[in-house]
Amino acid sequence: MAAERTTITLGGKGSSFSSSSVYKIASGVATVRIDSSAIERFSTKPLPLIKRTSFGIPQGLTSEETRAFLAVLLNKLLLSNSGSVRSVLPVKILEILNSKDETFELGDEVVEVTEGENVVLEKSCASLVGVCSVIDHKSTALSQIIDSVAALSCEAAKGDVSSFNSLDSGDGFGYKDAISVAGDLKVLLNGSKAVGKVEVEEVSKIPRIHGKFREVVRGVHSDARVELNSGVKGGKTGSGNSAVGEALGTTLLGLCMSVKSLGECSFLRGKLCAESIGDESVRKVVLEKSCVEYEKLKSGYKSALVEEDQCRFAHKLNECLGTVWRIVGLEAAAAFFVLSGGDKEESKSDKKKKKNAVLGKGTSVVIQFIKERLVSDGGDRVEQILSLYNPESDCFDTLLAKVKEIVESNENRRLPKLPKGTRDFAKEQMIVREKAFSIIQNVFKKHGATALDTPVFELRETLMGKYGEDSKLIYDIADQLLDKLEIGDYVVKLNHRKLLDGMLEICGVPAEKFRTICSSIDKLDKQTFEQVKKEMVEEKGLSPEIADRIGGFVKEKGAPMELLTKLRQEGSEFLANTSSKEALDELTTETQVLVSVMEDNKLGEAAELASMLWEADINAEYLVTKRQTKHFDRAKSSGIPWMVVVGKNELSGGVVTLKKVVEGSKEEVKDVPRDSFVAELLKRL
Repeated sequence: MAAERTTITLGGKGSSFSSSSVYKIASGVATVRIDSSAIERFSTKPLPLIKRTSFGIPQGLTSEETRAFLAVLLNKLLLSNSGSVRSVLPVKILEILNSKDETFELGDEVVEVTEGENVVLEKSCASLVGVCSVIDHKSTALSQIIDSVAALSCEAAKGDVSSFNSLDSGDGFGYKDAISVAGDLKVLLNGSKAVGKVEVEEVSKIPRIHGKFREVVRGVHSDARVELNSGVKGGKTGSGNSAVGEALGTTLLGLCMSVKSLGECSFLRGKLCAESIGDESVRKVVLEKSCVEYEKLKSGYKSALVEEDQCRFAHKLNECLGTVWRIVGLEAAAAFFVLSGGDKEESKSDKKKKKNAVLGKGTSVVIQFIKERLVSDGGDRVEQILSLYNPESDCFDTLLAKVKEIVESNENRRLPKLPKGTRDFAKEQMIVREKAFSIIQNVFKKHGATALDTPVFELRETLMGKYGEDSKLIYDIADQLLDKLEIGDYVVKLNHRKLLDGMLEICGVPAEKFRTICSSIDKLDKQTFEQVKKEMVEEKGLSPEIADRIGGFVKEKGAPMELLTKLRQEGSEFLANTSSKEALDELTTETQVLVSVMEDNKLGEAAELASMLWEADINAEYLVTKRQTKHFDRAKSSGIPWMVVVGKNELSGGVVTLKKVVEGSKEEVKDVPRDSFVAELLKRL
């Protein structure tokens, strides 16, 4: 009894279309339905019609590729619908996709479409995107299975895998994907005694060849995801879709070259393994089939490179990819027969050798998986193994899941390893490190900072939910917060999530866009505000007015105390916002002295007095406003014991008033000369 097909819904609000979904539709394992919200958007008004002599189905595509094209075209019609798409064309495509008819006939030789529908047919590049999606799905699956096959070959060829350990130099300049491949291979080969000391070039190439394949596959996946979920842009002409074909073609060209290298490397490893198969008939079959597929790959690669039409190029690349799948399957077969003995009658000495040649904890599972699924009287065992490595077979998903389980759960993955960007410190280094931190902590406390102690490790979802990846309101600081370390010029950046959230709310940014707008703001380190504004407006849907309001805030730079004082000034929008008010109240609370300048526009006076206190290692902050209650409320709410009061009379006389504001105290010292007020405070603190 056939398995029930899944259903994929297109056109829903907020839904996304993936290469995996395209592949399921293209291979006939999923049906399609149009979301009710998309149906409601179809035009019911009479619209001018344009006659087309063809539906635009490209010639020469396979049935699978054609179905992928139709699935993408249907989605493009739904995404591009702005009142110019009727239900007729989408419904017809839907019927074709959900039927088993592979003639792909629309019924009439002449098709009548609206102007909007015609733009989608002409400018959507649906055929190229459809084939690209199929390629994306297949190449992604191949990138996930290929390392396990290569690991089998390492053991079958008794290859030296010690070079896998030299890829990560620890200096951050290693090739990340190659290092990752080497890591997965070590997991698969963990505990293996079958690998030897034979230097095999095809073995040493594995990390870089497979790593590059992973890299280009990610690029194809990224481009396919964007194009699958983009409507046809540019109004009536579709001009916004210019160069989509060229861009995708460039990405696919890189994949084409990587597929060729991957297939060639796999063929050479498979050939090397096949030569060690004891059963001559099996050895002959594997070698012959491998050579045939390799020749097919070489000719297909050459044919693809000279193809000028982007869609035809993608079609030929897809064929090359299918060929590489068979080459990889044959490599797996060759390694399997060497490691397991295949159908050969083994002597006692052969069995003893195999018993001593312990396989890796990962590769042994793969070998057992293949053994359990081979039928002894089922004919050609090579073809049976090829079937297991066919992405369209029923067993492939189970095999892929098994490989993922091995790589992700093997104990080698849990061996202690320093995370990227971290290091161990020797005792000599710790002496310098602790002294530096002690200086930094003391300076922070002197300027009113408080300490926060958090666990060394934390659940990722907790951190991401609490702080987010991009929640930063950035200020450039030039202060004493590192002078005592005598390290030269520097810039320190301060952030507070609540302050940023408050700013975004004040500017009118919808709450659901906070995090995505934060990620744009974070780019101000490397981009101009105009570039960031363009991203916020054109890509993230913010109005220019809101973006300009954000600009007014994020362009503010200066010393932290100056900025915080400005944000606290009377009439500040930050004081009226709950989130930013909380942030301001939480900031600069171990303060010993509040410099209270009770006249407006006297920020320089306040900063000068505070600097004198800081030089004496007194934790101080300042506030500039005429409203006396603001000063006393600030001191009381923060628990600041002393105030240096500077009013109109003090300013004119060059003196200050020292006032103790601890509850129950009435201590006050008036007319203290400015050049001696620090000494007077030190006596009383």
